[in-house]
Amino acid sequence: MVNPSKYSMAALAMVVSSGPSLVAAEEKSGGFVEDSSLTVLNRNYYFNRDHRNGQSSPTGNGYSEAWAHAIISKFESGFTQGTVGVGVDAFAMIGLKLDTGDGRNGGHSSFDVLPVNNDGEARDEYTKVGGAAKVRAFDTVVKVGDVFPSTPVVAAGDSRLLPESFRGVTATNTSLEGLTLQGGRLHAMSQPVSSNMRDNFATFYAGPVNSPWAGYFGGDYALNKNVSVSLYSSRLKDAWNQYYAGTALNHPLSDELSVFAGLNYYKAVDEGKQLLGKFDNNIWSGRIGVKYGAHSLALSHQRNNGNDDFDYLRQSDSIFLDSSIQYSDFNSPKERSWMVRYDLDMSPYGVPGLSFMSRYGRGSGADYSNANAVYMRRDAEGNPLTDQKRWERDIEVKYVVQTGTLKDLSLRLRQANTRATAFESDLDEVRVIVEYPLAIL
Repeated sequence: MVNPSKYSMAALAMVVSSGPSLVAAEEKSGGFVEDSSLTVLNRNYYFNRDHRNGQSSPTGNGYSEAWAHAIISKFESGFTQGTVGVGVDAFAMIGLKLDTGDGRNGGHSSFDVLPVNNDGEARDEYTKVGGAAKVRAFDTVVKVGDVFPSTPVVAAGDSRLLPESFRGVTATNTSLEGLTLQGGRLHAMSQPVSSNMRDNFATFYAGPVNSPWAGYFGGDYALNKNVSVSLYSSRLKDAWNQYYAGTALNHPLSDELSVFAGLNYYKAVDEGKQLLGKFDNNIWSGRIGVKYGAHSLALSHQRNNGNDDFDYLRQSDSIFLDSSIQYSDFNSPKERSWMVRYDLDMSPYGVPGLSFMSRYGRGSGADYSNANAVYMRRDAEGNPLTDQKRWERDIEVKYVVQTGTLKDLSLRLRQANTRATAFESDLDEVRVIVEYPLAIL
């Protein structure tokens, strides 16, 4: 029997030993200084969430609002030349409160725009500072320190003012053309509203988890320019094992017309000390669509066959499901959902950089009758919730400046409405995000 504690180290060893390409590695290196980059992202963020019908919210008044500004600076060095190159990544970020209204900051909830004290009052500012050492051998890059993994099972989220990060060791290998292998062992995470780089792990539905580490391993392979597949596994020690398989297809029929499709599948089972109870869940989503010129239309279906919520790391992007959208994930036990999405690129109509998106998702059949104690939800009489329903409608407008002094400045307006039965809130939400990236080096 394999020792579970060696899970991620074995994965990293597999990545590192996936095949040397000594000459290519040396050719890629321009030098520690020559390949360095320094970027600064200014992010202005307004978030307004209205809990309808006076439903409970963290502020107690059914309303959450915050306006803040972030300065996110990142430095990435090149690698020293030679068979083995070394380098360093570093970042310094600050979030500044501009306005939260009177008693509207959002308290302790998924709102998570600014850190708050025990009275729900937002801090005027907070910072994140960290970095990682990195080593490149052949076609493998290993990083140790504060990292931002991006996989279907562990992914650092960036949907709030400051991004989420993890602390640990990661490795990426690109020895084979079209294949990217990734592995990692992480022992801490930092939430978007936390300055602490060594927070404990937390999940979206079950909350804090006293787990010593999270590990992952997998890869993405492009069969050709139109078809790709992904396979990953992860372990949140003593809580769960997760497995993911996904594929994406894009097939052009003409210069103007193409069809696309995709499938995502997760299986999650309890592990070790069963910190989140016993469960054996699987959830999948599939989509099919057509793109004609500037227009894209897609239809997707998603189904959770398990008895518990499909859970993932809090505020992360570790959920590659088609119905995981602005607010809802449509991932409650036995829930089935449909979604239709329309995208429009205005470039062919003489407005390059302007795009629109709208989507509507509806879920039904959520049933907590057989949920474990951690994920159970009950009604006022103490009975498990059954036959729960919800829908969400999202609209997004985005514009990116194409030329001039403000080139790459982006303005994005996101609006959402959700309505649900007892297991979720009714709410209206508006987000306004303005970003201006600057390349210093």
